[in-house]
Amino acid sequence: MRNREKRILAGVLGLALSVIAAAAAPRPNIIVIMSDDMGYSDIGCYGSEIPTPNLDKLAGNGLRYTQFYNTGRCCPTRASLLTGLYAHQAGIGQMTNDGGQDGYRGDLSRNAVTMAEVLKNSGYRTYMAGKWHVTKQLKPDGDKSNWPRQRGFDRFYGTIIGAGSLFDPWTLTSGNKAITPENDPDYKPEQYYYTDAISDYAVKFVREHAEEKKEDPFFLCVAYTAAHWPMHALEKDIAKYKGKYDAGYEVIRKARYERMKKLGVIKDWELSEAPQRWEDFPEEQKAWELRCMEVYAAMVDSMDQGIGRLVTALEKSGQLDNTLILFMQDNGGCAENRGRSPRKDAVSGVKPMGKDELQTEMVPVRSREGHPVLTGPDAMPGPSATYIAYGRNWANVSNTPFRQYKSKNHEGGIATPLIAHWPKGISAKNELRHESGHLIDVMATCVDLSGAQYPKEYKGHNIQPMEGRSLASGFGKDRSEERVLIWEHYHNAAIRKGKWKLVRLGRKDWELYDVEKDRSELTDLSKELPDRAKEMADLWEENAHRTKIYPRPGKKKK
Repeated sequence: MRNREKRILAGVLGLALSVIAAAAAPRPNIIVIMSDDMGYSDIGCYGSEIPTPNLDKLAGNGLRYTQFYNTGRCCPTRASLLTGLYAHQAGIGQMTNDGGQDGYRGDLSRNAVTMAEVLKNSGYRTYMAGKWHVTKQLKPDGDKSNWPRQRGFDRFYGTIIGAGSLFDPWTLTSGNKAITPENDPDYKPEQYYYTDAISDYAVKFVREHAEEKKEDPFFLCVAYTAAHWPMHALEKDIAKYKGKYDAGYEVIRKARYERMKKLGVIKDWELSEAPQRWEDFPEEQKAWELRCMEVYAAMVDSMDQGIGRLVTALEKSGQLDNTLILFMQDNGGCAENRGRSPRKDAVSGVKPMGKDELQTEMVPVRSREGHPVLTGPDAMPGPSATYIAYGRNWANVSNTPFRQYKSKNHEGGIATPLIAHWPKGISAKNELRHESGHLIDVMATCVDLSGAQYPKEYKGHNIQPMEGRSLASGFGKDRSEERVLIWEHYHNAAIRKGKWKLVRLGRKDWELYDVEKDRSELTDLSKELPDRAKEMADLWEENAHRTKIYPRPGKKKK
């Protein structure tokens, strides 16, 4: 046998052995962790001054992606993540209200399957702790067909809606049953705090799985509401950040920018313009502004602590090595002004709530302890009797160095960290991946690694094909092939093809950017390169029809 033939035979045998080994290897557990309303630079390993040692450790022993994307808003992101489809294809192109068209039903489509449904059919146990927010039906005595237990999850603890008090969450649910922080028979902390509750239930699911079902792989979705408004945190965590932000917006943002460049998560792109200078802010309100960011940092800190407890539970139960952990965010920093003015409906003489009395408001008028819930600069955020967002200036810091915010399709709205950690499956340590990716890729990754069959039909419904591609083949090295990604939300729109990105705000003109050179989106090339802009606009239109952005609400189908 010639040397060349020997090499070919050896290669074939090697490939066959690797396929056999892969087939024989146990399928990985999969944990998807998502935070809420956090910017690209808000965790330590992406440049933040907020210590996130547990996330940083996962990144240090795995991968960080620098060009991963969400959909720019909470419920469309969750719809896309859960189904591997673009949000409109999953039925939630806007929020959870019915716009009358298939792409805007406000309910998770029956022509889509969730990751839990797919993996459960492949022998996985499926768990979820945290925020659901992909159905318009919130009432505990109503139709639950689009609640987590009915969409593939064996166990669920969390909230059905998207926002609310972290001390007394609206639509708090265990399984299919509405509960309160005080009447949960399985969870009796000394101080209830929703971020901790999500973490503790995730830990509980992992521990009990190891005790009862360890022979089966599991899928766990952990969907935090941190750091979505209101700015609620425990005083022990807030105290760590007293004085940390006294230098103001620009100093903190500039420091992040420099750290991000050193870490390699951004290139030497220009820093986008800040909305307001710290020195121009009214002196009498600076203490309030500082407190907002101190609480925000504490919320991120608390989430990271909980992730640390989850990793410890995996280690102690011998499950960490063969568990793929993916961490990402649902949209960029939030510039909304919720609670930043005094409320006009403030009440007095309120009474404490009974232990079985359900919270029925996203923005409560009273705390469970019986205090009026206050907003505006006269109320220092943090406690349960306040309801305040951290505002545009701090959101601009969160989104360093990018433009725009949550709900927009500029990078400040849709760029997210992605951390991937899997000791048995990812040999790389502390490496960056610069390939472009999207939430639609998570379903494809789950199907790929689990060996599950993605169905063409499920429970009598035709199922749309997956849109994404598995991340797994890129775990070893960056993939450079060009791909097309598309976005739309309330007329904010974008499309990316390779290094080119076309984006617009609402109904304004399209802007064109070379994101390799200018990911901060400061130099619009649409007039300089009109043919390129038109090509991209035509491509967006083509994909908008294909992915159910069209027809829009109020428009008749043609």
